[in-house]
Amino acid sequence: MLSTSPLGPRRRSAAVLAAAILTVGAAGCGASGSPSNAQAGPSASTSANPDAGLLGIRDPWVKAADKGMTAAFGTLVNDGDTDVTVTGATTSLSPMELHEMAMKDGKMVMRLKQGGIVIKARGTHALEPGGDHLMLMNLTRPVQAGDELTFTLTFADGRTQQFSAVAKPFTGAQESYAPGHGEPMTGMSATPGMSMSPAS
Repeated sequence: MLSTSPLGPRRRSAAVLAAAILTVGAAGCGASGSPSNAQAGPSASTSANPDAGLLGIRDPWVKAADKGMTAAFGTLVNDGDTDVTVTGATTSLSPMELHEMAMKDGKMVMRLKQGGIVIKARGTHALEPGGDHLMLMNLTRPVQAGDELTFTLTFADGRTQQFSAVAKPFTGAQESYAPGHGEPMTGMSATPGMSMSPAS
């Protein structure tokens, strides 16, 4: 009995040490090998991002201009199941307004888009010369062909989304981006017709 007593504590120590190693190893595998734990962080932060895009924006572009006014165009794409309303747009280069073209007194005029631009669920909405567009009202510097501008759209629910657009030369619809008819912010004279796509 006496000869085996010194080995008793050693065996107990070895058993305790082995149990501790197994416990640490199991905890380490659980932390690194669980797909649900590994994916929880990124998916949560993405879904909670207030600037997550509500719209796709196809072929965005800006009409090059030396001064005064110009406009941004493209196709707004809504892949969601509910309508989306754009209520405003901003850029660091100019104050902006949402505009539309409409007939008034037998003439095509440019005016504020009342109620914003609505993109129907699973639908698209074209921003184009001679139609709805994002108007830059007073350029602080020339916009030259090849320049890239950043815009921020504001939606009816308060969320925002940024996109970039490259400036292109364009003489198509012959809009005259200057106030007309003595109607501030409403009467922008334009001659309809001609091409409705940017010069390449």
